[in-house]
Amino acid sequence: METQIFELSYALDTFYFLVSGAFVMWMAAGFSMLEAGLVRSKNTTEILTKNVALFAVSCTLYLLIGYAIMYPELGQSLLSGITGDGVNDDKTYAPSADFFFQVVFVATAMSIVSGAVAERMKLMAFLAFAVVMTGFIYPMEGYWTWGEGSVFGLYALADLGFSDFAGSGIVHMAGAAAALSGVLFLGPRAGKYDANGRPRAIPGANLPLATLGMFILWMGWFGFNGGSVLATASVESANKVAVVFVNTNAAAAGGLIAALLTARLLFGKADLTMTLNGALAGLVTITAEATTPTPALATLFGAMGGVLVVFSVVLLDKLRLDDPVGAISVHGAAGLLGLLLVPLTNGEVKLSGQIIGALTIFGWVFVSSSVVWFLLKKTIGIRVTAEQEYEGVDLSECGMEAYPEFTNS
Repeated sequence: METQIFELSYALDTFYFLVSGAFVMWMAAGFSMLEAGLVRSKNTTEILTKNVALFAVSCTLYLLIGYAIMYPELGQSLLSGITGDGVNDDKTYAPSADFFFQVVFVATAMSIVSGAVAERMKLMAFLAFAVVMTGFIYPMEGYWTWGEGSVFGLYALADLGFSDFAGSGIVHMAGAAAALSGVLFLGPRAGKYDANGRPRAIPGANLPLATLGMFILWMGWFGFNGGSVLATASVESANKVAVVFVNTNAAAAGGLIAALLTARLLFGKADLTMTLNGALAGLVTITAEATTPTPALATLFGAMGGVLVVFSVVLLDKLRLDDPVGAISVHGAAGLLGLLLVPLTNGEVKLSGQIIGALTIFGWVFVSSSVVWFLLKKTIGIRVTAEQEYEGVDLSECGMEAYPEFTNS
């Protein structure tokens, strides 16, 4: 009887893990649609190509190199073709399921970079960066956090009381750090700022598509956060999954409402793009700890992320940091906020540990990314020519237009 119960638990947990990973994989479609809607029509094909290609690159590099860096023992077992015997660090799910769940997180981190460097970056340079980001940069900070390894042998974040439930810092802030570095090396899009440095609005070509992308991401986040419980075959784990779902949804709703109201107060209009990013900021914020807040607190935390993202977007514009989709604000600012809020509801987590963890993640990803961006800039170049940017990178990078019936805007 015990064997049968164990096998049933193993099957249910593994299935739940795999389905959660598939939900997170579906977020790749969300990022694709969101970014395609927020860029101009002449840059749509290239942004879609980046998103589908980065997913494939992420899966391949993390399989061959990254997973073994992040989880040395599990990585070696995976490459040797292990199928699993029900034992995986005292958790009852197939080891291969762990890899699948982890690899879609890696792709999510890389997707964040895509939108921030949109409309002026060479496709091959971006994919070259993706190779290093997913094969080395992300796995290293993942090893120090979820892998519980020591940071260059100096200190272990786990011993300092650091906690990041589903990756507000490990995934989202890391992606934002790489994106920020890329934006600094690229510079702003032509025409984004006037002679006095004041920002000009560059509207996206398809806001219905961007809205669809936001809803796909919202849906996929239930796998992102819910799957991070890592089990569902017991009463305790099933209840925890339900709590995570409720809190994740509450935070997204709180973030959307708060961003909508904040934009209305600041600009006098209900800015849709700010509203969409508010929902995503709420989701990023709650990702650091979705199990311990009450639903009311989750709503409040999400709302804080929604307010923060509006002010962050405005601030980055004033600093002439051109991020076409607001990725740095959504995933960076809200990701940091999420980490700092964890000790308010989880007494086992220390604020000092959260701060050191955030500095470690951001510092490592930003510095290492800067080295890669610098090398790419000095070798193959990272930015298209002014003429190519004016015509649209769809033609120069992909040789086709997404909307050939219409005149480029």
